[in-house]
Order: sequence, then C-alpha cells, then structure tokens
Amino acid sequence: MSTTAHTARAATLAGGAALALLLSACAADPGTAASASSSAAPGATQDAHDDPHDGEGAATQQSSATPRLAVTYDGGVAVIDAATLELVSELELGGFNRINAAGDGRHVAVATNGGWAVLDAGTWSEAHGDHAHYYTAAPVLHEVLVEAELPAHVVVHDGLTSLFDDGTGDVTVVETGEWTEMVEHGDVHAWREYATGAAHHGVAAAAADGTMLVTEGTEDDGVSSVGILDAEDEVIVSSDECPGLHGETAFTGASGDEYMMTGCHDGALVFHGDHAHKIAAPDEFGRIGNAFSFDGSDIVLGDYKTDPEGGIGLTQATLIDVESESITVIDPFDGADAQYTWRGLARGAEGEALALGTDGALRVIDPATGDVVRSIDVIDGWEVPEEWQTAHPALTVLEGMAYVTDPANGAIHAVDYVSGEVWKSAEIGVEINEIVGVTG
Repeated sequence: MSTTAHTARAATLAGGAALALLLSACAADPGTAASASSSAAPGATQDAHDDPHDGEGAATQQSSATPRLAVTYDGGVAVIDAATLELVSELELGGFNRINAAGDGRHVAVATNGGWAVLDAGTWSEAHGDHAHYYTAAPVLHEVLVEAELPAHVVVHDGLTSLFDDGTGDVTVVETGEWTEMVEHGDVHAWREYATGAAHHGVAAAAADGTMLVTEGTEDDGVSSVGILDAEDEVIVSSDECPGLHGETAFTGASGDEYMMTGCHDGALVFHGDHAHKIAAPDEFGRIGNAFSFDGSDIVLGDYKTDPEGGIGLTQATLIDVESESITVIDPFDGADAQYTWRGLARGAEGEALALGTDGALRVIDPATGDVVRSIDVIDGWEVPEEWQTAHPALTVLEGMAYVTDPANGAIHAVDYVSGEVWKSAEIGVEINEIVGVTG
C-alpha cells in the first residue's frame, strides 16, 4: 500500500466513513454435527439475540462496513468504533478474560469461566448479489457457547475456527461462517471434534481439506509431540522435535503452498504437506513463543528469547523463512534501548513487521531485510511488568491501521504506520488489557 493511498484512507475515516469489507471466507464441507449445551458465564449478558434485525439488537443500515475493536479490562469487555475511537459499549464480565477474533468479522471468542462466551461486536455485512449491505447494532455478550475446563488457544484458518481446551486436551472445530447461527440457536455445530486424551497447554489448527495440526502431551510434562492428522484422525506426520512448543501459525506461502508452524525452545517446526522440517535457532536456547505470518509471504515474524530465566521483556525478534528454512535474528529497535512483549508484535496490511517498544515508539520493519523503515512516537515510555497478565501496551492491526493501547492513561491510539503519523487518539476510561479487531 502506498503512502498516498494510506493517507487517502485516513482522510476518508476522518470524514466519518467506515472501511470497506472484502468478504473472503472459505466454505468447508460440514462434518458430523454435534451439539453442546450452553451454560452462563459469570456476569455475561444472557439476553437472546435471535434476529439480528429485531429486538434488543435492532440493526441500523450503514453505507459501508464499520470496523470495531474489542478490548478487555478488569471487570468487563468494551467495544470501540475503529474509525472514531468512540466507546460503543461496556459489558460487565468478572475475572481475567482473554479474547480472540472468531474469524467472521463480527464475533469475538471470550475465554472465561466455563469456556468461550461469544461477543457479538454488533457490526456485519450481508452479501446481496454483486454487492453487500452493512449493519451495526448494540454489542451483545452471550452466554458460554463452547464449553471448556480451561479455554485457551483459538486458531482461525481456512474457513475454520479451532478451539483448544487446555483442561482436557479436547479440540472443537467450527465453521467460521456459522458463529451467527450458533449464537442464535444457542448450541455448537461442531465441524470436527478431537480428544488428545490428556490435559496440556496445546493447540490445534484445522484445514478445509480435513487435515489438522494438533499437539499431544500431559499436564505434568507439557507437549510431547505435534503432528498432522487426516480427516479420519490418522497421523500423516508427527514430530517430537519441538521442546517447549508454544505459538503457532497457519498460512499460504509465496508459491501458494500451505504451511503450519509452531514455535519451540530451540527454533521452529514447520509442516509442509506430509513433511515436518525443524529450523534450528542460532542459539542453544532460542525460544520462539509467538508467530505472525502473512498470506503470500514465506517470512514469519517471531519473538525471540535467549535467557530461559528471563522475564517477558524481549530485545530481539526473528524472521523465519519457511522456504529457505532459515532464522534471522533482528534488533527490532535498531540499537535503541527498548524492549517489547508478546503483545507488541504484528503484521501490517502489506506484510510489514511492526514492533511496539517500551520507549513508546512503533517501529515498521522490512520483513525481507530486517531493517527498520520508520519509527513513530506513539505513547510515553513504560516498563515491562513482571506478570504477563498485568495490563500493558498492546498492538493490533485492523484494515491497514495500527492500534496501540495506553492503559496507563486509559487511552487508545490509531497509527497510520505508512505515513508515520498518529492519526487519532481517544480516552476510553478503562485500563485496556487485550485488544482484537473485527472488520464488520
């Protein structure tokens, strides 16, 4: 995306227009349907939302898509208009809650007591021939829909959303386009279910061709192996060469080939077809715990930790080339005295690597070279907390704009990372912890 195009888009937003949506969800052949009863999440709104055009969630038609942001804070979840940064709604929900975009541009999976509750962010589009109609409504936080003892990783890939229960090791896969119907009916239409057999902090990522990446392990020993299953749950390929497995991504490379990758304490493990390739880190302990891919690129952005006893503050990052099977360690701050956490990495609309530092600046990095292209001052300097659950600045990208949270000031900032300007800032009034975006 050129600077001119990016600035023009920002000007359109400033005029009050929302961003346009390109619908690209992939349909998958449904598997055997299963149903799960729902139970109330503590503090969750339990009002029915049977018809998206009627009742409490009455819809207002818009001229274009209306992207929104969902954020967590101590005591609830809030929804923010991505164009105006105005607070749309605050929804009470007790406890420490985590959020992931459910993948359909409208819903957010909220990991809470009893499983995943579903936040309808109240923005969506409906295809109508050669065009679409766009709607907004009041956000609604529904009851727990997908039950889990310890809800953890949510992976959206290839038109499917895979949810992993750390408390049992069970996997639930749903078609990404069915969240609205499932919420309306109050039960789960499982596209696939799988039991690993033991509780562990694991992950699964399903593909429309019936294959699925899934971990095996135990609660005491952690992940022991990871592999690819076929549609009949038979192992296609498996590997135990990923100690300390954490972090995953599934994407399409530059050649059109499909890849799945996991981070390890000593590099990365890449699955390509029926093969597993270990890419060794340059250090004996070189942990990659979070991975950020971009469809159409062979380069995956990863975090990097070389001190097994160190905290969550990091000074180096990695560029993992799945085609050349190499890992390049980079300084995301170009020599500046700064750190970042797992909440401070993201990919831009053209695959740019983005890093938010403790000096308050957002760096834009060329993923091909690792060079810092520009640095944008966004917030005041801050310190990395001792505990990862503690609210601290976070970064997400939505429709070509970067959003940086500022929990110390109860604020959020929209950053045009191509022009290098902070485009808009707003006080939200809550100490934001996690943030995700929905396109509408």
